[in-house]
Amino acid sequence: MTIPRVVVAGTSSGAGKTSVACGLIAALRSRGNVVQGFKVGPDYIDPSYHALASGRPGRNLDAFLSGPELIAPLFLHAAAGADVAVIEGVMGLFDGASGRGELASTAHVAKLLDAPVLLVIDAASMARSAAAIVHGYRTFDPDVEIAGVIVNKVGSDHHVELLREAIEPLGVPVLGALRRDDRVAAPERHLGLVPAVEREGRTRGAIDALREAVLAHVDLGRVLALARSAPALAGRVWSPAGSGGGDPPSVVREQRPPAPLIAGAARPHAASPGRGADVHQRSSSAPATIAIARGPAFSFHYEENLELLRAAGATLAPFDPLTDSALPEDAGALILAGGFPEIFGAELSANAPLREVVAAFARRGRPVLAECGGLLYLCEELDGMAMCGVLPARARMAGRLSIGYREAVAQAASALWTGGEQVRGHEFHYSAVEGDGAAAWELSARGRTRPEGFVAGAVHASYLHVHWAAFPQAARRLVAAAARQPAGAARGAAAVLTRASAASDGARSWP
Repeated sequence: MTIPRVVVAGTSSGAGKTSVACGLIAALRSRGNVVQGFKVGPDYIDPSYHALASGRPGRNLDAFLSGPELIAPLFLHAAAGADVAVIEGVMGLFDGASGRGELASTAHVAKLLDAPVLLVIDAASMARSAAAIVHGYRTFDPDVEIAGVIVNKVGSDHHVELLREAIEPLGVPVLGALRRDDRVAAPERHLGLVPAVEREGRTRGAIDALREAVLAHVDLGRVLALARSAPALAGRVWSPAGSGGGDPPSVVREQRPPAPLIAGAARPHAASPGRGADVHQRSSSAPATIAIARGPAFSFHYEENLELLRAAGATLAPFDPLTDSALPEDAGALILAGGFPEIFGAELSANAPLREVVAAFARRGRPVLAECGGLLYLCEELDGMAMCGVLPARARMAGRLSIGYREAVAQAASALWTGGEQVRGHEFHYSAVEGDGAAAWELSARGRTRPEGFVAGAVHASYLHVHWAAFPQAARRLVAAAARQPAGAARGAAAVLTRASAASDGARSWP
């Protein structure tokens, strides 16, 4: 399959990759092209900007989370129907998973896709030195094709000429030069941009300004020609309906339930002759509605995860925990995704009706998946503000960042994972949670391990973000669990949350 494509890489974080990528996407779209945006790495925020610029869902390409073997299939799936793909890199061109060489770097993904690279340089305080940077990046790995340069934050036409005179004798053309422009500056938070959903109106204005800047100062014809020079990609196309691995879609195997954190909550009952064995083995094709938190506070979703849920038979029913007072009707499971609930802590706390509904939903034994921000929302409190109280834990904003790829082993069975199952994920948070109970994962990174998260009955809450393209069984299991009628739901609805937990676990703190 031949899909024109170009990688927008930076010399470092902050060089202007997102500005250039969004400007290119918007400018190419304004010329009548269907454009698909991608982000190298686990980031949720930059793809939200790509989506506004392109009118198509933003996508991720992460060779650690999905494995290198899925990069091309995921690209082919997402880029279907597009005229051109713009792939924004992560950090500097050669920066990848710590201690793992090129794995998951922009250079790695560019090679896996056989895609030419546009190198973005922050040229605000340099002239001829830019040539030394281009020379070094171009020769560091000869298998990476640095086919052009865009200089960013230039001050004048004379500055641009100095940069061209220095760089182009290397045989690398300067295809654009973007001026300093306060209109396109997006506010940053936690080493990244503020999600587009939090400031959509202003973001659209910034993207419009970037589009005009690219149309005026980038040779769009040569960029498009560069993208069209990429060769055809051979191999399969990833499909959410055809993803293999894990349990077959028709059966979910019953697992030994973990020690509960929620005393009195409905727990799975072992199937026995003459008593509801079908509760534990039921086709995932049965109708299932999954309530999924959206809106400014919970905006972190991998598009492939949503596609896998739909392919497994789920209807996804969005709701906004900031404004809605109830979960969507007939919800059989609940997903509380990542985001920045700490920014909206007062509003989330003030919405007491929904907090009570979420707690009752968990008490009834219904499956709940909470990732990162969702974990904070299920705690008793966040920085002293009342949350849902599903977990006997307190959350607070901490003074240091926990970030990085993690290898994880499930410590207990849940609606998504079997005990002992191994997955890969990513952790990124400035908060800390202190509480008691059974851990969801044992996380490993750079030779060190630690417990993390909570499993309580049908609740799985953790800081870990997992891209399900490599683990499609998780989606099938969750949909099957959502389709099942809860055992003992009436009794569970009257249960009271307590701090009772497995004494052997003791209190733990996860920064």
